[in-house]
Amino acid sequence: MLTQTLPTWLPRLSFAPVNTAPRGDTLVVVFLRGAADVLNMVVPHGEDAYYQLRPSLGIARPDDARKKKEERVLDLDGFFGLHPNMSPLLEAWQSEQLAIIHACGAPDESRSHFKAMELMERGVDDERGPASGWIGRHLATLNTGNSSPLRAVGMGTRPQRSLSGSVPVSALRSIADFHLGGDQRALQQMRVALNTVYENDVLGQDTLSIMDTLQKLDPTNYQSPLTNYPDTEFGLALKQTAMLIKAEVGLEVSAIDLGGWDTHFAQGSSTGLMPNLMKDLADGLAAFHADMADHQNQLTTVTMSEFGRRASENGSLGTDHGHGSMMMVLGGNVDGGKVHGQWPGLAEGQLIGPGDLAVTTDYRDVLSEILTKRLNNPATNEIFPEYQPVIRNVMR
Repeated sequence: MLTQTLPTWLPRLSFAPVNTAPRGDTLVVVFLRGAADVLNMVVPHGEDAYYQLRPSLGIARPDDARKKKEERVLDLDGFFGLHPNMSPLLEAWQSEQLAIIHACGAPDESRSHFKAMELMERGVDDERGPASGWIGRHLATLNTGNSSPLRAVGMGTRPQRSLSGSVPVSALRSIADFHLGGDQRALQQMRVALNTVYENDVLGQDTLSIMDTLQKLDPTNYQSPLTNYPDTEFGLALKQTAMLIKAEVGLEVSAIDLGGWDTHFAQGSSTGLMPNLMKDLADGLAAFHADMADHQNQLTTVTMSEFGRRASENGSLGTDHGHGSMMMVLGGNVDGGKVHGQWPGLAEGQLIGPGDLAVTTDYRDVLSEILTKRLNNPATNEIFPEYQPVIRNVMR
């Protein structure tokens, strides 16, 4: 494993005792908003029905000599393969630090983005469940002794629904925003003004603590010795997560969104809208994985989406809302190099509803295993109320 030397300009800013980490792994949750077409991300190239359902959008088999190499599936196990734009993740797969859980998802069959995301981020079956998010309940039930205002961060303009709860979280679009364009005078004026306003306000003092911390970090100067992050919002979110972990600010959870997956029209197969999103996802995750090489035994990254897409392509060369989806788990403690879960098939009689991939693994099974084995939180009955998780052995 390559060893990294922390640059002198990236300080360690620990809210907890020196040289201590949060209890358990740092968790990074990537939500693919809009319902990603997982059948074209991790392709069941060993199933004939896939190509019958997708005569135009299907990704060519690894041995299809009629297609260019860059248009063919990258074989993983003889049955499943990665979309060619997902090739940056092959190294993690081959090193057994990437696990894939196919035909995974939620029991909700509404095929409504809003409802599916709401229920999944709350970790419940229906609207009658608790209003807080599953990550919020995780934070509330796990007493780490971590008082950091950056214990949980939602990358974006506001925290993700999954972070909602009794434990305060921070929304962070860009660390650079806290530098006010490098204007030190304006920065000091704001600092004095906020100190006056928040003099006797605990929450306000937390805000000031965040500002003081982030002012010492500068993403514009940060260069990983091992990799370059993609120049996208997703790449920036992952880079900033890496900076916060390395600076030891007490980060336990980072929630990151990558949107745009609702591809009803002109989706594209080897090139186009969906393949471009896959490239951003794979480039970002691969860069983060390489950058955090020395932290992989204390880091777990998981991807999820509210549901999958219809197994068959539509008349507009896109895909409509489906059901079964896919999750990926990346880290040093996954049972990697494997596609987990029971594959239900795509043939007639195996699809559900209007023609969708069935769900054979509940997403809460995967999250519960991460919580118990890697985050040392056994309170899954409170985090996912009225649900009894099944052990899937995705984590070591």
